[in-house]
Amino acid sequence: MPTSAALRAPFPNAAQTLERPEQPVEVIPGDARRGLLILCDHASNAVPDDLDRLGVAEHEFGRHIAYDIGAAAVTRRLAGLLGVPAVLTMFSRLVIDPNRGRADPTLVMRLSDGAIVPGNARIDADGVAERIRRFYAPYDRAIDSAVGQAQAAGKPPMILTMHSFTRYWRGIERPWQVGILYDRDERLSRPLIEALQADPAGLTVGDNAPYGGGLPGDTVDRHATARKLPNALVEIRQDLLLDEPGIEEWAQRFAGLMRPMLA
Repeated sequence: MPTSAALRAPFPNAAQTLERPEQPVEVIPGDARRGLLILCDHASNAVPDDLDRLGVAEHEFGRHIAYDIGAAAVTRRLAGLLGVPAVLTMFSRLVIDPNRGRADPTLVMRLSDGAIVPGNARIDADGVAERIRRFYAPYDRAIDSAVGQAQAAGKPPMILTMHSFTRYWRGIERPWQVGILYDRDERLSRPLIEALQADPAGLTVGDNAPYGGGLPGDTVDRHATARKLPNALVEIRQDLLLDEPGIEEWAQRFAGLMRPMLA
């Protein structure tokens, strides 16, 4: 069984097994009165033993299809810098994708960026319901609990979700170093976009890119939009998060952007 440190490595390159399959969520404590909750939907590439790696080749678990490379490390570091709570998944998005609505056909992926997922090929409604029970629902409950604590402290939180994206998609290079996604609520996303555009590093910033925001039933929709909480989804390019200096640079950058908003 891997150690806790191995499970939390910022950029693992192979399949890992959950240390505690009955606890598929990591909650980082923080001051709920600060008014910010950080989420990481695709923090881990871990698959519990009983799912037998979903029949997927081990090397595939080092790819973006299994998790968002670097996102967990940035989340943990940023939560520490700001002293705020964070909630992270501890299971691969190939098991079930918590950033999809329960009725979304991509909730449990059978094919992901050219990789067939044999363990999902014949999954039926009961099998999906069991994955929701074991993985998806505990993540929802942990977020609900964290939001509830902030509301009880009189500080309904802004919600910031941390993701990462590949530099190339279908052979085309993506020009952005970072993107901010949002639906209709721009109270948090617009200031972040403008601040990133003004960064001395001369960043190319995606405004609802590389993806569009506002996916019905996704994490932001369920937990922020439904409660009318300010929110933004952050996408950082994965090749910028492959080592500790890159992780630290982006965590410090977002800490600097968020501190005035928390104040």
